[in-house]
Amino acid sequence: MSADLRRRIAAAEAGLQSLRQQLAQAEVDEVDEADEAEEKKPQHTANDNKWPLAEQEYDRYARQLILPSIGVAGQLALKNASIIIIGAGGLGCPAALYLAGAGVGRLTIVDGDTVETSNLHRQIGHTTARVGMYKVDSLVAACRARNPLVEYVAVREHVTVENVERLLRGERIISERSELNGSNETNERSEDSSEDSSERSEDRKTLVLDCTDHAAIRYLVSDACVRMGVSLVSAAALRTDGQLAVLNWPVGRGPCYRCVFPRPPPAASQTSCAEGGVLGPVVGVMGVLQALEAIRVLTTSLPNEEEKLSPTLLLFSAGGGPSFRTVRLRGKRADCFACGEDAPLKMTKSLEDGGWPDYVQFCGGSTAATQTVLSPEERVSVQAYREVQRKEEENKEEGNEKRTHWLLDVREKEFYNMGSLDGAVNIPFSQTKTRTVTVAATVAAEPSTPPPLPAWLPEGIATDTAPIYLVCRVGNDSQVVARQLKTLGLDREGTRFVGDVKGGLLAWKKEVDSTLPFV
Repeated sequence: MSADLRRRIAAAEAGLQSLRQQLAQAEVDEVDEADEAEEKKPQHTANDNKWPLAEQEYDRYARQLILPSIGVAGQLALKNASIIIIGAGGLGCPAALYLAGAGVGRLTIVDGDTVETSNLHRQIGHTTARVGMYKVDSLVAACRARNPLVEYVAVREHVTVENVERLLRGERIISERSELNGSNETNERSEDSSEDSSERSEDRKTLVLDCTDHAAIRYLVSDACVRMGVSLVSAAALRTDGQLAVLNWPVGRGPCYRCVFPRPPPAASQTSCAEGGVLGPVVGVMGVLQALEAIRVLTTSLPNEEEKLSPTLLLFSAGGGPSFRTVRLRGKRADCFACGEDAPLKMTKSLEDGGWPDYVQFCGGSTAATQTVLSPEERVSVQAYREVQRKEEENKEEGNEKRTHWLLDVREKEFYNMGSLDGAVNIPFSQTKTRTVTVAATVAAEPSTPPPLPAWLPEGIATDTAPIYLVCRVGNDSQVVARQLKTLGLDREGTRFVGDVKGGLLAWKKEVDSTLPFV
């Protein structure tokens, strides 16, 4: 009975997903049909009217055209601009939508990810019907529905050392008319589109918006902008805080990202939205501010060489106190690795030739999705731990309440409260960083005195002999804490198992229990 119900549920979910994809395709087709109908209407061109803008542009952009800071000259500057938005997530969505509405000439959106349900609370360019689609396809569809007069380019790739220079030069243009089913087919490039785009790129002013949440990518994009002579609007948001800066503006005179942050933060303190969480309106605010700064850069006359530049870092906080603070930056650093007078970066070969830094190593990260701290024998699969759980359940059914093992969940409390495994004891990873005294050293010094335990360890775990399993979200933090417990001597010189559940709760949800809430 249960197996039949599962099959019926799976079939219904498959049908629902198919309907969502059909709806997403229909929405894009409707927009395309509207675009074609608009193109067939008799329109007076700028040349026909002897006015700088087309008739429909005066109507569409009327409310910003009457602003003294924009006017016709500013609107033409926007129309002749090419903006590259790197990241189609929480920052990229509002930035792209507002820049599309403002009438930017060409909008290139770069991202290799697909839309997930967990994105929707903050990534306002995507919808439930588009879950599973490439983010760039979803966001381009949303932008085109808002303004069909803009030229859109969707790049279904992550920015890498190999492609960033080509993206900034506009050489590798990937068609925005892509499949909406989230397939991983290789994008084919249109020769005619590429040639036309390359020709138009020569007359367009390029600006880059960094809307990513990875430290390594921020340094890569900034370095590439310095090398290619392009200004950059960089923003970041995490939890309830955000920051924003306009870099390399004016080109060659303003500070770059390395001027502001010569060294990346410690790897242990680098937290993504998936790990640290983020409030949706916070990234919305920062993305809108990125669009605002982009419009300002494109429509503002550059200061003269004699005028003093005043670069700033804007800080935003939704956690109480002043919402906005502005920090004045020191400006361009003479010894900067990227943009200084004798910058080593200027002497290197092209990124594509492998002549630039290892950004992942520079930021203290790993190219692997997970870290490897423990040896294979110190780790168990989720299926193996499920067997350990079953033995515990059988033991209790027989009336034996003695604990057969310990399970320590080292996720932060907020994650633990969303869902956890039966019998797990929550030991937040942040608490395990407090200073401790090794059990072995204490016992050796005072054999008759019970060893002092770190405050974060559960009572009774040091005197027990039951094996200790640790679990976290993806299997990284659990390895670190397992190694720490061994250092404390809780493995009793190897006679007691102390290890982690490989793959963490994400693997458990995928392979054992799909009903476990989001972890």
